[in-house]
Amino acid sequence: MYYNVREDKHRGLNTLKLVSWNVNGLRACLNKGFLDFFRQADSDIFCIQETKLQEGQVELDLEGYQQYWNSAVKKGYSGTAVFTRVNPIAVNYGIGQEIHDQEGRVITLELEQFYLVNVYTPNSQRGLARLDYRMEWENAFQGYLQELDASKPVVVCGDLNVAHKEIDIKNPEANRRNAGFTDEERQKMTELLNKGFIDTFRHFYPDKKDAYTWWSYFRNARERNIGWRIDYFLVSERLRDSLAGAEILSHVMGSDHCPITLELEL
Repeated sequence: MYYNVREDKHRGLNTLKLVSWNVNGLRACLNKGFLDFFRQADSDIFCIQETKLQEGQVELDLEGYQQYWNSAVKKGYSGTAVFTRVNPIAVNYGIGQEIHDQEGRVITLELEQFYLVNVYTPNSQRGLARLDYRMEWENAFQGYLQELDASKPVVVCGDLNVAHKEIDIKNPEANRRNAGFTDEERQKMTELLNKGFIDTFRHFYPDKKDAYTWWSYFRNARERNIGWRIDYFLVSERLRDSLAGAEILSHVMGSDHCPITLELEL
């Protein structure tokens, strides 16, 4: 196993760069500069969520990268993908529970030093119509992560569909019972962190305000920076000393989400 990492003005010799982005439909994002950003990012591992694709609907020429896709049974819905220069030991799709594995939400790569889990967490939907299912998902997903973490450290990335603290959302009071900011969803995030995971952005920027990763398309929310931070890189506590940087690339357009990055010194 080798890590194809390079020493340049941005990265040290042993730095692994990861990118995560909810593209809100890859075909649409491809028409909005996705490949330009992908090449500019020059990441070692690039994870996307909400591909809204079935197998074979797009072919990407990503020289030097292996591609792994997990599509939902329902056409044009959900879906995840991982593009990696790092050769995985093994790749797993889903979390091993049929009820939760119909929507293409999880891809896990086992690497030499950690597991990488790319996830697109279910949305509780308008009127919290899917909140009960969301809670079932949270319990199952946390159990899955704990099983992995018992073997080797875990890096989790993706759209977790929750703004954890009031600092992570522009208008907390107005959104108190909206999907993504319910007490139940926020508590599940707290539980996960308490089980030995680090919110890497808050590790570096514990008090940074107005740092968001998703904005509604309505009322010029992005231009006014009325947003939510719902995209994350989480890592096992024992990777704390490997954390070298985490950023939100809010200037990158192409989706209602923006990319986020993590750098690890390995």
